[in-house]
Amino acid sequence: MESHAHPNRLGIRGWVGGGRWGFERYLYTLHRITGLGLLTYFLLHIFVTSARVFGKGAWETAMSAVSGPAFKAGEYLVFAAFAFHAVNGVRLALIELGFAVGRPIEPIYPYATSVGRQRPLAIAVMLIAGVLAVWGGYNFFFMD
Repeated sequence: MESHAHPNRLGIRGWVGGGRWGFERYLYTLHRITGLGLLTYFLLHIFVTSARVFGKGAWETAMSAVSGPAFKAGEYLVFAAFAFHAVNGVRLALIELGFAVGRPIEPIYPYATSVGRQRPLAIAVMLIAGVLAVWGGYNFFFMD
């Protein structure tokens, strides 16, 4: 008989929406979503560019299928996702390497947390990603 100390009663909803929803949890969820989106774009990009193997006609057909204003907006969303994912990845690397958590302390009540050090870093990530997204949007839509 199998015993579960903490059964997953929420399923997929628990992965997406369970737990305490703080600022860092939103960044975690957005990091996962942008990672999956970038992976999907990468696979579609490989599929479309592989049409070149089948000759000039296949290449032109594939390129005409992915041109237009909807795809231009989609390319911008890929850029914005990349900007966030890259900057948030740097934040996560800093946290994992211990640069953004502070010095270890004795676990004595009242417990000290590293939220005071991580929250400003998370806000900086959002600001930098926002600036990059606005700059990229200007380049995508106004600098043809």
